[in-house]
Amino acid sequence: MAKHPLQQIKQRFGIIGNSPELDRAIDVALQVAPTDLSVLITGESGTGKENFPQIVHQYSRRKHGPYFAINCGSIPEGTIDSELFGHEKGSFTGATGSRKGYFEVADGGTLFLDEVGELPLSTQARLLRVLESGEFIKVGSSKVEKSDVRLVAATNLDMVKAVEKGKFREDLYYRLNSVPIRIPPLRDRKEDIPLLFRKFTSDCAEKYMMPPITLTDDAREQLKNYRWPGNVRQLKNITEQISIIEQERLITSDILQKYLPYNEVGMLPVPVSQQHDSDQRSFANEREILYQVLFDMKKDITDLKQVVKNLMEGSVNTPSSYDPDAPDMRSSTLIRHEQGEVSLPVKVETMPKKINLNERERGDIQEATEYEESALSISEVEREMIAKALERHQGKRKLAAADLGISERTLYRKIKEYKLEG
Repeated sequence: MAKHPLQQIKQRFGIIGNSPELDRAIDVALQVAPTDLSVLITGESGTGKENFPQIVHQYSRRKHGPYFAINCGSIPEGTIDSELFGHEKGSFTGATGSRKGYFEVADGGTLFLDEVGELPLSTQARLLRVLESGEFIKVGSSKVEKSDVRLVAATNLDMVKAVEKGKFREDLYYRLNSVPIRIPPLRDRKEDIPLLFRKFTSDCAEKYMMPPITLTDDAREQLKNYRWPGNVRQLKNITEQISIIEQERLITSDILQKYLPYNEVGMLPVPVSQQHDSDQRSFANEREILYQVLFDMKKDITDLKQVVKNLMEGSVNTPSSYDPDAPDMRSSTLIRHEQGEVSLPVKVETMPKKINLNERERGDIQEATEYEESALSISEVEREMIAKALERHQGKRKLAAADLGISERTLYRKIKEYKLEG
């Protein structure tokens, strides 16, 4: 495509930048516009995806037909089917009359579904049918209706991962993704950042009748090297903040630094690890959490005691078939629940080398071992917690039980067990 028409398109739809990836996205939109193929626009939030469905519509044979943009993430799950496909009178509570859906009123035009990845699975099945056959059924009706609609969808989700997790239908994904258009994030368009900044500061100056701000060379480089997790939308917001708040019209890197947060979503230096579903734990109340913490503590101390024992002996007998990764399951520990006691194995790591200690070091280790053993009893911890709860509430068992997160019956039994009456 020639340079001049491309610039005209950018001016018409308010697209700023000369990035090759951005130009490629515009070119693909223009190439697919005369067809009726479905288009899936992907890109991070704030990259300006909403401009491209309008390019597709305005350069298609449907440009004189209706154009509707729907944000699927803003419509409640219970009403999304009615919004898209319509409903009949009495089909659900509050349906006092029949209603046309977007697929009916957009007949002959273009329908833009933003945040399409947020659609519930039941709606995805309906959408797949209308894309494949042009047929749909209103909510509460049995009549099949026809619609000739060009569909353009957009999402900021990783659709491949959504399909793998079962949150999005694979067949619908391939149907929507007939022609993919990827909008690059702002951090991949560094050469466009000063252009966008100049446009936003000019618009702000005109709107509020003030002199436009400018950047020093250092500030311009700082602006270009920022990661921009919010993309063009974030750049616009920060530009407007600086224009309104700062009295000085020449913005230095020190001034700019105050407006570039480094602790926002998407700016974490290390990704937070997520547990597998099978590894996640859930607890019904605080008492279960306490038991788990105490059990983990006892497990750690038991392991430490085994290590200390090996140190005290001065050496470890290692079998010929020693496997450093194999757990020693000879030791076990107990955790007390309402239903009784459960014996659980404790992994004890053996140490395949000899360590020599003097008498003073052996004495210190022995004292530490005796201290840990005396502080380890779960029963003693539980007894002390109950006693303190009763003391806090002047012996009122109902309040103490509520404080501990247990029933009054359990508290009464524990009071007798630990001989706290009196």
